[in-house]
Amino acid sequence: MFRKKRIFLDFAAGALPNPSSPHAEGREAKRVLEDARTRVARTLEVQVDDVVFTSGATEANALVILGLAKPGAHFLYLPSAHASVVENMKLAAERFGVVAEPLPVKDVRVDICTLETMIRGETALISMDAVCGETGVVWNTREVKACLEKARAGQAGARALLHVDASQAVCTEKLQRAHFGADLMTFDGGKLGVRGVGALIAHRTIPLAPLYEGGGQERELRSGTENVEAIAHFSVRLMHAAEERDAFRAAAEQLRGNLLARLARIPSIHINEGRTQAPHILNLSIPGRDTDYVVALLDESGIAASTKSACEADSAEGSRAVLALTGDPERAKATLRISFGPATHARELVRFADELARILASGLA
Repeated sequence: MFRKKRIFLDFAAGALPNPSSPHAEGREAKRVLEDARTRVARTLEVQVDDVVFTSGATEANALVILGLAKPGAHFLYLPSAHASVVENMKLAAERFGVVAEPLPVKDVRVDICTLETMIRGETALISMDAVCGETGVVWNTREVKACLEKARAGQAGARALLHVDASQAVCTEKLQRAHFGADLMTFDGGKLGVRGVGALIAHRTIPLAPLYEGGGQERELRSGTENVEAIAHFSVRLMHAAEERDAFRAAAEQLRGNLLARLARIPSIHINEGRTQAPHILNLSIPGRDTDYVVALLDESGIAASTKSACEADSAEGSRAVLALTGDPERAKATLRISFGPATHARELVRFADELARILASGLA
């Protein structure tokens, strides 16, 4: 017998099948969604229902900060963090009466000795990134978690959670939650070439409040029909990034070393880096030069680079990340960020270094 062609008459729910719908097409979309959730959970070594899909890390970071905000709560955050952390910390203070303070930084690490004196019974959240998206610094998240555990043991009522934005860690770092010592983690699909999707990793027992009400999807934390196709691509690329991490890191370290050797020939360049570094992100300061114009001249020659995070590209104040790292306003105002991926070739970095040397020697910027 010939099977009758199915007729789709649920366009009001969406031109693509909605995973919340009860019909066969909806059930298939739900299966794809939950397979992706399982894939992410296995990659990160967390429980399946710890995975909450979002539109990206910006939304996931906001969900952590605003979802835990209560009057009188005490939050700490890295001053070099992504704008979605820093600005939502300000919003939590203004809207909910949270006391939000920057974490102490010394020698390109969170200063644990000072941090110990800052944690108190009201401390509810510490937010930091695993890898700084501007400088590539790998932050000491596990030391911070150990400090929190010590505070929990010594202070009645101290129950601070550690949130780690791991968006920039996906290509070079171990991604398991235990590796970072995190209670909550956030990821962004854009860093893997899949825009419009991200993930929050949070155990069900963490008392998060949703940012808005609606259909109650994603454990009632993120209402809105899930972007099933993007989520599926994101889950596969996250898994592949974890599998290919060692190979990419080794290749990136070699590329970085060769690039640094060529840049060393150019006068007045300062490298902004930490003790532990993601090799595929390199941040330079060229004090006294207009690095915005340098970026424009590089663009004219066919090379795409940036001065700082794309989310803060319009800021005239320079790089918050470099200022937190170096304490030097002049270096923070004259930054250049180079970052590369698995498809980048050594000859491309040679061309960049040669072009940068030519631009600076010409005196145009």
